[in-house]
Amino acid sequence: MTPDEPSVATSAPHRGGDVDRAAVLRGAVLGLAILAVASVIVAVLHHDLTDFRNSGWIYVLFLVVLAGYVTAGWYAGRAVPSVPLTNGSLAGLGAFVLWIPVRVVIWAARNDGRGLFGGTRAALPPGQVFGQVVIAVGLGMLGGYLGARRVQRSTARAPTDSSGGGSGSAA
Repeated sequence: MTPDEPSVATSAPHRGGDVDRAAVLRGAVLGLAILAVASVIVAVLHHDLTDFRNSGWIYVLFLVVLAGYVTAGWYAGRAVPSVPLTNGSLAGLGAFVLWIPVRVVIWAARNDGRGLFGGTRAALPPGQVFGQVVIAVGLGMLGGYLGARRVQRSTARAPTDSSGGGSGSAA
């Protein structure tokens, strides 16, 4: 039975894929919360300001959206520091996918004569959707990396702090 044990141990990560679905979903929902708040603020400001596209608010809220993707990835990467890029990218992508229905609802509520996917000013132009997917995955990976790095740093410090005084080489 000894030859079987290593094969079972090496095949287990492939079956589970090291993707923590719960962490990815929680990260995606956390990112969605940030994206939804930014989207609602954009809709309100776009309605209230006469020249929203040329105001400084559009840049601030774009940074909030980017922070939402990083936060989604950070949460997922922190939960599974052994595979932070996969979990972080899936959480970032999940936040974007969960945001699409929110965007459609905002579009339907505003009903300002634009098409959903086509027309001169579509609500979800295919090029922007693709760009958002790339940004969501990339920033989700960055967030996953940052979350895992923080966990690894705190784990690395814990044994030296609790190892009890010796003449260690801690600087």
